[in-house]
Amino acid sequence: MSANGSAAKSASGAAMSKYDVEVEARLKALEAAVKELKSHSHESSTGGKCDGDLEAKLDDLIYKLSRKIDI
Repeated sequence: MSANGSAAKSASGAAMSKYDVEVEARLKALEAAVKELKSHSHESSTGGKCDGDLEAKLDDLIYKLSRKIDI
């Protein structure tokens, strides 16, 4: 028995089941979230560059690790 035209319609005009409607709503929400995340950015306080102290620590760590690998 039909529900007197209460089925949702897709963009092409085809009838959609309740499940299809739920999936479509979730898909649209996910697409909106992805779009928002793609347009979002963070600013770095150092402009993307290491300060001197951090760079020195990194160099020291690399040196120590390379010595452990050679032994």
